[in-house]
Amino acid sequence: MSKQIQPVRGMNDVLPAQIALWQHVERVARGIFESYGYQEIRVPVVEHTELFKRSIGEFTDIVEKEMYTFQDLGGDSLTLRPEATAGIVRSAISNGLLRGARHKLWCIGPMFRHERPQKGRYRQFYQLDLEAIGFPGPDVDIELIALISRLWRELKLTQVRLLINSLGTAAARAVYRERLQEYLRLHESELDEDSRRRLEGNPLRVLDSKNPAMRSVIERAPVLTDFLDSESAEHFARLRAGLDALGVAYEVNPRLVRGLDYYSRTVFEWVTDALGAQDAVCSGGRYDGLTAQLGGEATAAIGFAMGIERVVELVSLSGSTPVVATPEIYIVASGSRAELEALRLAERLRDALPGRGVLVNLGGGNFKTQFRRADKSGARLALILGDAELDRGVAAVKTLRSEAGQMDCPLGELPARIASWP
Repeated sequence: MSKQIQPVRGMNDVLPAQIALWQHVERVARGIFESYGYQEIRVPVVEHTELFKRSIGEFTDIVEKEMYTFQDLGGDSLTLRPEATAGIVRSAISNGLLRGARHKLWCIGPMFRHERPQKGRYRQFYQLDLEAIGFPGPDVDIELIALISRLWRELKLTQVRLLINSLGTAAARAVYRERLQEYLRLHESELDEDSRRRLEGNPLRVLDSKNPAMRSVIERAPVLTDFLDSESAEHFARLRAGLDALGVAYEVNPRLVRGLDYYSRTVFEWVTDALGAQDAVCSGGRYDGLTAQLGGEATAAIGFAMGIERVVELVSLSGSTPVVATPEIYIVASGSRAELEALRLAERLRDALPGRGVLVNLGGGNFKTQFRRADKSGARLALILGDAELDRGVAAVKTLRSEAGQMDCPLGELPARIASWP
């Protein structure tokens, strides 16, 4: 016997027993996104590698260590998308969607990062991604965060909390960058290898370090909010006032810088203590300079990405399990003549009763076996067909969730009778 082929490490199957929870999260999210005026967009899984180098930043872990990059047959360097924002902005530029227009967009799909797999974090993972392009804020920042807060409420999740910060403008960050570099050079002996490498290229990434040994150095570092330009400070103040007015609780975290280079001004993370070391559930922020950085017109924008695996895990831990849709009718058939009629009857019922699940027993089996399958399916009614029933032009109807017994019904009357069944 050949050796079994196992899945690629960190790329997991989502099995039918789990999918109802995924569909519940996606259905609730889709409904909320659409109620706020967001439209779905679908962008390629593969993009030119240069897109992510220019948008995410060459001194980030994602670009340096985690991207799945390969050369195609034409010699182009291509990358499996590690996140969706860059692709959506690229799509808006290359399809001429900007030109002063405003767009509220969302997408869903797999992302890929070659990192150490752990609970709720995989090498192929799924994200819900939402982007508001052409809105300078802070009103859209407030609405977008309120949208996420509503999603948590509808999913009945309480173990999440919101962290916010402002990164200011590029000019303000440049001043802060110099001050931060001065500080870090004084403490270079305390920095780990990654942080020493980033000290000259992108020192703000040092603040994003998850190394516990770096905590003391990071806590003593200069605070970015002390260097904000006046417009960014006003933007941040209005953001906080808006969240206060809407009753959205938050914590200001001056060390929150986010792991991608394209962010400016508002940044935020929803975190939890229920999923172990990987505490971020939803992260995002404003990226007003990204479209120009990718060759388009300067356009204000804000967005977020949400890991579906982590949200599903939180919903599961909360005990808020969704109702799983079950078929209403299971057709039991005995004999080749009845088996053929069962298939015809099922199609007629599906035509007449759209939305009502109809299952036909497939693969044979005696009546005991078929009724066991019918009961396991969750169906409310069993329709029984055999030679005797077909000779009389009827199907026997048996309730499976009560003791109401069994009765005969003419085949031609079944759709109307089932439609009005109590």
